Amino acid sequence: MIVIRSTLFLLLVSVWTIPFGVLVSLAIALPIAARYAIIAFWRSGFMALSRYVLGIRYRVIGRENIPALPSVVLAKHQAAWETVGLQEIFPPLVFVLKKELLRVPFFGWGLAALKMISINRAAAKDALKQIFDQGRDRLAAGYWVVIFPEGTRVAPGETCRYKPGGAHLALRAGVLVVPVAHNAGEIWGRNVFRIKPGLITVSVGPPIDPAEKSAARINTLAAAWIEEEMRRLSPHRYPPPAPAASDADAVAAA
Repeated sequence: MIVIRSTLFLLLVSVWTIPFGVLVSLAIALPIAARYAIIAFWRSGFMALSRYVLGIRYRVIGRENIPALPSVVLAKHQAAWETVGLQEIFPPLVFVLKKELLRVPFFGWGLAALKMISINRAAAKDALKQIFDQGRDRLAAGYWVVIFPEGTRVAPGETCRYKPGGAHLALRAGVLVVPVAHNAGEIWGRNVFRIKPGLITVSVGPPIDPAEKSAARINTLAAAWIEEEMRRLSPHRYPPPAPAASDADAVAAA
């Protein structure tokens, strides 16, 4: 049944995406707010299909931590779900994504029309400059900037090095950093033909003020909060801490 529902979902999402990709591309001459309104309608359809075809629901804890002004969101990346789900939690937003995605028919055209921050990951210095320049422009225009600091999807229970680009952007733009953890990978893994029903929990952490902090410190604080929260959301994915040695053991070892 999971395979059947997943296949049906992918078919319906493809049919749903094609006309919107064309429509938002044709709307390039319209104000960007109009283009976002079109995508908001597409997003509603995507989330409805997720709920009623796949049986996926989601909840948000820590909404009170969301700042009033656009900020830099550093989020865990486990699945395709959060690339859409986060748009309902932090609208309007732009993602930092690899340039190759803009060439995907229909879907990529829509991304390009929405002025996402596209980077060439092969050229590290140029990529950072693109994040800084485009990121400050989007923040100033009232858009949140979402960055997956690990740079790729990471399986539940695993972690990669957190890249500091998002922290540098927040520092230069003088905006808050919002760490976000979630367990979407428990339901929507890499095998898109086996998407399980269930509840996704998105946890929004306390914002980090970049004032009087280095980018390295900001990045460390965000990574520490996200990884600690992941252990709370998916405790079965992490080994329990080793028991502390007793005084008797310490004496014997000496």
